[in-house]
Amino acid sequence: MSFESVQSFKYLGSAVNQNNTIEEEIKERIIAGNRAFYTNQKMFQNKLLSKKSKLKLYWTLIRPVVTYACETWVLKENSIQKLMIFERKILRKIFGPTKEENGLWRIKTNEELDERIKRKNIIRFIKSQRLKWLGHVERLG
Repeated sequence: MSFESVQSFKYLGSAVNQNNTIEEEIKERIIAGNRAFYTNQKMFQNKLLSKKSKLKLYWTLIRPVVTYACETWVLKENSIQKLMIFERKILRKIFGPTKEENGLWRIKTNEELDERIKRKNIIRFIKSQRLKWLGHVERLG
C-alpha cells in the first residue's frame, strides 16, 4: 500500500497547504470576492442607490467573502497590496470619478478613497478581527 502526500486541501472553507502559507488562500478569497461583486454588479451600477448604500452593500456582501477566516492570516506585503488593490477597484466603481474645476474628470486617488471610507480599509479590518480573536483566545483560560 502506498500513500501519496497531499499538497493542499480545503478544510471548513479555508485552503490548507503543505507549506502552511496563506498566499494561495488570499488569492482564492479575492477571486471569490470578485465573483460576489460581479454577481451583484447591477446593484452597484444602479443610479437609484446612494453611494452610502453601495458602500454598506460592499461591507456586508463582498468584504465578508474576502475576509472569511482572516483571524489566522499572517499578512505579507504582497498580500496586503493584493487586498488593497481589490478593495480600491470596488471603491472606485462605487464612488466613480471626480469632476475638477476645469471640467475634466479624473479617477480618485488612493488617499481620497481612504478618506471616503474613513480609513476603515480591508487591512485595518483584518487586523481588528485578529485582535478580537486574540481576546477570545485569552478569555478561554
